[in-house]
Amino acid sequence: MPIRVVKGLPAIGRLSEENIFVMDSERAESQDIRPLHIVVVNLMPRKETAETQLLRALSNTPLQTKVTFLYTASYTASNTSQEYLETFYRTFEEIKDQYFDGLIITGAPVEQMPFEEVDYWDELSEIMEWSKTHVCSTLYICWGAQAGIYKHFGIHKEDLPNKLFGVYEQEVQNTKPMLMRGLDELFYMPHSRHTTVSESEINAHPQLEVLVRADKTGVGIARSYDNKHVFIFGHPEYDRDTLYQEYDRDRQQGLEIDIPENYFPGDDPTKTPIIRWRSASTILYTNWLNYYVYQETPYEVSELQSRPIEETYIQDWVI
Repeated sequence: MPIRVVKGLPAIGRLSEENIFVMDSERAESQDIRPLHIVVVNLMPRKETAETQLLRALSNTPLQTKVTFLYTASYTASNTSQEYLETFYRTFEEIKDQYFDGLIITGAPVEQMPFEEVDYWDELSEIMEWSKTHVCSTLYICWGAQAGIYKHFGIHKEDLPNKLFGVYEQEVQNTKPMLMRGLDELFYMPHSRHTTVSESEINAHPQLEVLVRADKTGVGIARSYDNKHVFIFGHPEYDRDTLYQEYDRDRQQGLEIDIPENYFPGDDPTKTPIIRWRSASTILYTNWLNYYVYQETPYEVSELQSRPIEETYIQDWVI
């Protein structure tokens, strides 16, 4: 089924070239279908790239999904024009009275700053607090995952001695949760970050579980047991060349940057990277959208606020 977005969004053309069905809002209005409503807080500096990656990841499902992108009104983006944002994005103020089936909060290049010093932290905190009553399940990516697990559960981030940069093997710790359904016990995921979260703090928290980890990366994926919060500390949605673009950008700026690990064949930057993470990415986003959003959200999504607490606890099962 198609992804529904605002008419004219540049990502529509790029995804259509990949035979991904993206429907603009004008055509969608003619169809009598209740789509899933997903809101994306896009904090990435290259917003068009992040849009394409996330829409691609959400497209591999039979569910029709309507996506609304948010930008932070408390921070002026330096890499995206205000005209673009006002055309294709909304602010929290514009949507805060609405209810959504799912929420995605992306990464951001602010991980080495204390959370409270980030310009838009107060606004993002308000959005995360709002999500408790207005969203069925939230997926947090990279810095977004660090921010979410800190905001909701008090888990702190820690500086790494060196940037974690490359494509790393990940090991599933518990195969029973539906988010893990169909994943190999070992799979690959891109990471690009200077910080990590405390695995021991997560293990000690009664509401949290580590689902995926590796000695090299630490925690790769964690969840709250009610599945209202899914934290992915890498970037399974990344394109083939995303790590290369980051590597080349830092080199051009004269920054110290190592070649991304396990990325270029033979560690040779002149060779084309081989994608080893796309199937795992498809499974993760599809499972989240199906099992933790579609299977649990009420048909009238506004009923989320009135549901008893015990009814919002999603039970995993094995078939």
